[in-house]
Amino acid sequence: MKRIALFVLTNIAVMVVVGIVTSLLGVGRYTGANTGDLMIFSLVVGFSGAIVSLLMSKTMAKMSMGVKIIEQPANADEAWIVETVRRFADKAGIGMPEVGIYEGEPNAFATGAFKNSALVAVSTGLLRGMTREEVEAVIGHEVAHVANGDMVTMALIQGVMNTFVVFASRVIGSLVDGFLRRGSDSSGPGIGYYVTTVVLDILFGFLAGIVVAWFSRQREFRADRGAAQLMGRPQPMINALARLGGMHADGHEMPKNMAAMGIAGSIGKLFSTHPPMEERIAALKAYQG
Repeated sequence: MKRIALFVLTNIAVMVVVGIVTSLLGVGRYTGANTGDLMIFSLVVGFSGAIVSLLMSKTMAKMSMGVKIIEQPANADEAWIVETVRRFADKAGIGMPEVGIYEGEPNAFATGAFKNSALVAVSTGLLRGMTREEVEAVIGHEVAHVANGDMVTMALIQGVMNTFVVFASRVIGSLVDGFLRRGSDSSGPGIGYYVTTVVLDILFGFLAGIVVAWFSRQREFRADRGAAQLMGRPQPMINALARLGGMHADGHEMPKNMAAMGIAGSIGKLFSTHPPMEERIAALKAYQG
């Protein structure tokens, strides 16, 4: 809750500064819009979707990925997974997450709105294709995501970016509409406002996606280091990343809505939620040194 409050207060402070600047520049006179009302609207729209998605993340993950929660281990492998998660959670100082398995290509993910009630899930492909030590390192990576509060952090960063997208597109839309309708006595927004807002929502949304993806990549480096700390040495995580790099060379990916918290992401550049495997391995080797 402290993290959420800090991000919200920071965003409000930034928006207040933006409001003061726009007022001093007289933007309201040109747009015909109340910047105060627009800021409140932008905050509500920007954060509501991100917060709701965060709160529903575990439920949506279970449904979309077909995760089977391990209530009582049915075999030795399930018992080992649960015990590994428990050991790492205790070491990281967080509550025991729910533990699950899902059918799919080699991957794993962590999600949940709160550190002490998260979900850590691994795929059957991961269990079949990796050694136990490598799987253990991957689980450590996901527990590190939870301990670092990455799910909350990424949701709030998304909320901040959404807020600025909504605010900026509507301010510019009002300016364009005012220019196109100068001298007209008609009131209310015109076609120029709606077209400009829609176009800029899309354009700024892409730019915001680049920023969010950059933050996600930094969190991956940190989770890799967290796994190394939980394991006591970086080599198991290095080995796991090297093997995953080979496994994902054929392009298999998680669904887009789950990719950010998985162990391996897409091969994209600016919009990739994960750094290239070779960069992650190099960072861990440097950390090892």
